[in-house]
Amino acid sequence: MNYVRPKKHLGQHFLKDENIAQEITSSISESTVNLLEIGPGTGVLTKYLLKNEKLNLFVIEIDTESVTYLTHHFPQLENRILAEDFLHFPIENLFNHESYSIIGNFPYNISSQILFKVLEHREQIPEVVGMFQKEVAERIASKPGKKAYGILSVLLQAYYNIEYLFTVDEHQFIPPPKVKSAVIRVRRNAVNQIDCDDKLFFRVVKTAFNQRRKTLRNALNSIELDADKLPADILSKRAEQLSVEDFIRLTNAVKVNF
Repeated sequence: MNYVRPKKHLGQHFLKDENIAQEITSSISESTVNLLEIGPGTGVLTKYLLKNEKLNLFVIEIDTESVTYLTHHFPQLENRILAEDFLHFPIENLFNHESYSIIGNFPYNISSQILFKVLEHREQIPEVVGMFQKEVAERIASKPGKKAYGILSVLLQAYYNIEYLFTVDEHQFIPPPKVKSAVIRVRRNAVNQIDCDDKLFFRVVKTAFNQRRKTLRNALNSIELDADKLPADILSKRAEQLSVEDFIRLTNAVKVNF
């Protein structure tokens, strides 16, 4: 039987540059033991990861053609290919509940959702190295005051340090996407628990950015705040001007959960 290269699927563009593939795989911390690759496709990253014999590698792939291709071309992955949807798979059960890192050329249409799921399991996931649409990568790594700074920037940076590693041009993929891509590294910081209720923190951040053009006084007018707990000028700012620490102060000023 002839096992052909799978077609593009689910927003995935297959990386063809071997040097970039090696650079991505070498960006994972040397201390990594347990590793999950999301969306391996034809295995352009997988083949380099398998050269590292100390890695306990699993891959998760929803596309049936890709699963067939991987099974045939990488027999050493026997029983390590999860033919599942990452967004709906109970990842907390992987690796016997031990911590593990994540790597991948992520499907662009679900890349943000992947990171929101990582946040939910942040105590188990110390590091993520991934390929994203450049605009999304810039948003994740953006600092306060920048136009790209948003919900994902704040929520991730509360628990992770973000490194924008490098940009990848369109012609490095099959088929070429219409946008540039970028690789970022997300590493868990020393914060085990932020100094406020984390669920309320998430809600405050999302509410503030839902009307990002308004000042916080107007964007959060449905929330009862204790102004005495806030710096005098914070409510005259817009959400994109606030640091993670500012959002923590804002959360602690909420009088009644909403």
